[in-house]
Amino acid sequence: MPEGHTVHRLARTFDSLYAGQALRVSSPQGRFADGAAVLSGRRLVASEAWGKQLFLGFEGDLWLRTHLGLYGAWTFAGAPDAPEVAHAIGAPRKRIGERETTASSSDLSDLPVTPVTSASDTWVVPEPRGQIRVRLLGDHAVADLTGPTACEVLTTEEKRAVEARLGPDPIRDDGDAEAFVAAVGRSRVTIGQQLMDQAVVAGVGNIYRAEALFRAGVDPLRPGREVPAATVRAIWDDLVTLMRAGATHGAIVTTRPADRPARDVSRERGDDRDGDSDEHKPVVDGRRRTRQNTDGLPDAVPSDEAFYVYHRAGLPCRVCGTPVLTKELAGRNLFWCPTCQT
Repeated sequence: MPEGHTVHRLARTFDSLYAGQALRVSSPQGRFADGAAVLSGRRLVASEAWGKQLFLGFEGDLWLRTHLGLYGAWTFAGAPDAPEVAHAIGAPRKRIGERETTASSSDLSDLPVTPVTSASDTWVVPEPRGQIRVRLLGDHAVADLTGPTACEVLTTEEKRAVEARLGPDPIRDDGDAEAFVAAVGRSRVTIGQQLMDQAVVAGVGNIYRAEALFRAGVDPLRPGREVPAATVRAIWDDLVTLMRAGATHGAIVTTRPADRPARDVSRERGDDRDGDSDEHKPVVDGRRRTRQNTDGLPDAVPSDEAFYVYHRAGLPCRVCGTPVLTKELAGRNLFWCPTCQT
């Protein structure tokens, strides 16, 4: 499931592509036909994220709320004059781990197309393909939503009711650190489970949960009310830093430079003798890699060096060498170092 920084990137993408435009809204699949009819022709006036919820504001005090869940994804295509955006943001059909992909001509070459006049020239818009719940067509870009957990039209009052059920979001300027500290401190539930509770803190997923607790040196199985308030506040502050960086760069990186292995320049340049570097392999040493948006960029942290414990079960801790442990907690795999996290 995409974590909160991904949804904030989506909000910024919609603002960049569509702010102030009257959008043609449709539901090629048909399941959102009534909602699409209500929104079509209205201008997009706001684009917001709160945790894993995306809210697109339309004139007339209406909002399109979407939640990608495990399988949802937004895909984008644009005219030559459109701002450059990722081709797909969402589920692993188009994106694996935290990796976004940029569209190329080959991505769209097999799609039926419809000519539309953009600001610069006639733009060929791909015809809908697959089970598209909602399509947003603007002056120079199209966005298609598939497989969401939620897709509905809300009034502002209804939107506020949804937000009231959510915990504070570390990426938002109005994120309430003290509310997070208080929520954790009054519960017997393990802090590892609380960090995945969107009513406690919005936007944290399995990666940020594991990594923030490692960086804080906190046992994820420790009851929240037994964790000192100062430590919980430090976890919040760290989440603010990590998640805002993720929203800016499109990748989750939690390791400190001193804890990463020495860089192999020849591998970074693609000079490995077998012609297939680990950076482009979905599996390394029998373990699945978590691909990221920055894979392949020369100054990016390689994704197999980006995490301390996430997806590193059985591997030595980067700090102390103890094998990383894993167990299922509330239906999700938990990763931690039994030595560094006490």
